[in-house]
Amino acid sequence: MLKKILKTLFLLLFIAFVAIQFFHPAKNKAAGPEAYSKDITTVHQVPEEVQAIFKKACNDCHSNNTEYPWYNNIQPVAWWLADHVKEGKKELNFSEFAGYSIGRQYRKLDKINEEVKEGGMPISSYTWIHRTSILTDAEKLAVANWTTSLRDSIKSVYPPDSLIRKKPVSK
Repeated sequence: MLKKILKTLFLLLFIAFVAIQFFHPAKNKAAGPEAYSKDITTVHQVPEEVQAIFKKACNDCHSNNTEYPWYNNIQPVAWWLADHVKEGKKELNFSEFAGYSIGRQYRKLDKINEEVKEGGMPISSYTWIHRTSILTDAEKLAVANWTTSLRDSIKSVYPPDSLIRKKPVSK
């Protein structure tokens, strides 16, 4: 009896697994020149070294152009990756960076600096599979130096109160 129940359960799970393979989330792939019109490189000079670091360790989750691994074709992994990319882009999107207010750009640069220095980015669930995305100390330093320099240049041009997040007035 138990054997028959397990066999039926396994069959149902297998059918469900096969069925979900036909439902895929949209891919995070922008196309055309307009896809790059708000890219960070359109408003800030990003050294080639830093761009290379972003490409290897950041852009899959923090841009409009994800390079998908082969296992993205298997459900439910594709749903998990799509959600992960969506959340990453919500937090920071290098492809939309030029559209951020100058205060938000300043704060995002500060956050990038902090996360990279402290080892919070790239996240461990990404580096576990993408071993080449693990940042060396020299790469961390390059990103930290660039973000610090860019933040300082923004700070020298804009008034400090424009860089601080305004808290809503409560009634």
